[in-house]
Amino acid sequence: MLSYETLIEKNLGLVDRVIKDRIEDVNKIGYFTLDDLVQIGRVGLCKAARGYVPESGKAKFNTFAYICIRNEIYDALEYMSVRTKWESPEDFDVVLATTPIDDDFDNKSGAELVVNAIQRNSVGIISKGIEALKLYSQGFSYKDIGEIMGASTNNVTAWVSKARKYLLKRPEILALRESV
Repeated sequence: MLSYETLIEKNLGLVDRVIKDRIEDVNKIGYFTLDDLVQIGRVGLCKAARGYVPESGKAKFNTFAYICIRNEIYDALEYMSVRTKWESPEDFDVVLATTPIDDDFDNKSGAELVVNAIQRNSVGIISKGIEALKLYSQGFSYKDIGEIMGASTNNVTAWVSKARKYLLKRPEILALRESV
């Protein structure tokens, strides 16, 4: 059996083939450059080399790797396509970084006070999601937030998604976004 490194080295060209076969126009993607897609595809190739079991007899390595590379690229593209405006810390900071209302509020912005008030009146997933959004705006990754909050990364992602949708429907937030 070939080592992982050998499997990867011998099949690096497969990444280019998957991109050529499966991505119609790299320039229209917008989220990733060609180099980004190659790196994402290489991650898929590495996962394929790690997960391939030749004794199973189900598929040749290059067939298995092709599917893994394709899935890795598709997953990355899908993740990027479902991200909304508040996914990045910078975008969430735009809402939280309006000017302070009054010095009596410990220099917190009006938006931050509104978000805190909404969080206090929320329960469950919405409250957790708002807390996760605040941590994310401070630069923490979803994995870090999960460790802090004692939850899986998937749970944090779901909380943030629900909280974001909830916040975007709140009239207080809509008014703040219009004033920024």
